[in-house]
Amino acid sequence: MNQIEEWMNSRIGLNFRSGLDRMKRAVALLGHPQEAYPIIHVTGTNGKGSTIAFMRQLFQKHGQKVGTFTSPHMISIHDRICIGGEPISDRDFIRLGQVIQAMEVQLLETQDQLSYFEIISLMAFLYFKEQEVDLALIEVGIGGLLDTTNVVTGELAVITSVGLDHQETLGDTLEAVASQKAGIFKAGKPAIIGPLALEAKRVCQLEAEEKNCPLLAYGADFHLVEGIFQDQKHRFEHLTLGLKGAYQEENAAVALEAFLLFMEQRGQQVVADLVAEGLQETRWPGRLEAFAGDVYLDGAHNPHAVHRLVQYAQTFTDQKVKILFGALKRKDYKGMLDTFCQELPQAELTVTTFAYGEVVEEEAGLAYPYVADFRDYLKDFYQENEGQAVLFVTGSLYFIAEVRAYLIQIGKG
Repeated sequence: MNQIEEWMNSRIGLNFRSGLDRMKRAVALLGHPQEAYPIIHVTGTNGKGSTIAFMRQLFQKHGQKVGTFTSPHMISIHDRICIGGEPISDRDFIRLGQVIQAMEVQLLETQDQLSYFEIISLMAFLYFKEQEVDLALIEVGIGGLLDTTNVVTGELAVITSVGLDHQETLGDTLEAVASQKAGIFKAGKPAIIGPLALEAKRVCQLEAEEKNCPLLAYGADFHLVEGIFQDQKHRFEHLTLGLKGAYQEENAAVALEAFLLFMEQRGQQVVADLVAEGLQETRWPGRLEAFAGDVYLDGAHNPHAVHRLVQYAQTFTDQKVKILFGALKRKDYKGMLDTFCQELPQAELTVTTFAYGEVVEEEAGLAYPYVADFRDYLKDFYQENEGQAVLFVTGSLYFIAEVRAYLIQIGKG
């Protein structure tokens, strides 16, 4: 771990503090690097990463130099800041971190110290400017309105989905969560929303009207069903997706609509064959990612995401379904487990732990089998399973990252 990562880790726990004054001052001191390139700003309870992955492939296939800022990371913190899918180098990471450290000296004259997420957001803004990207795909950390990234003005704002998550910060109703997420809408700039519940959709419509944002909604203005995408101006057929799960058609539709609108705004040509190739070649680690021996990793970290995972698991009618679950205590882990029990009662569910922060452990008193080390569970599964069962490893994305690293280490990648 380099000195910049150590410095950043000392700031963990300051990630969400009300107000954007500190970030506004920070980007001003850095010369507003986020204004040097066009941005598509993406939020949503689930589907943000997959939607950005689809968009990245679509733009890259059309010759665009694309920066992506996403979280959390699967392997290294460097993975959060990529250009063309390639993570920022350790050298650039340290160098830009030092630039931000120097800037913070002046920032502290009027503001509090920067958080972990603020530092890495600023690093991404600087890196994309230096590398002269054609556009940047920026993922919101939490919510939208008060999120660290909301100092950017996106040419497009995207909401992939709205569900209950981070209730302590965003509110405990769909309307409250939608209001936070619609906070990334910018005056006069188009917004695109995925398949939202009616109450969430209405909040977005009202926000769009207030800010004079043209609003395009999944289902009403565009859709992708059984390989056919259609909006008011385009139709693409025989599309296949590189990401598993029927719900990925919704994420791909949102991504394609955003791509088409962005390209239209700039008068750039769209090639149907490249669209098909981009969608088919899209990959996103830890999202229904298949590993050897009928093992799937999926970071379903809230009840809404668990519901989508269950839909996919139900397609395995000839194999027993097993679930290995690890989650953080601050999440609605009981709601996630209840969703599995109610919607997939035939599954064999086991709870485990992992090495990150306050995790759900045996002492939580859950009425499920428990294993202290997920590695022991996986070893037994591989030794005993001969195709009779399929295993879904799910829960926290931090858990998925640990399991993924282990499976690659033992040659199951």
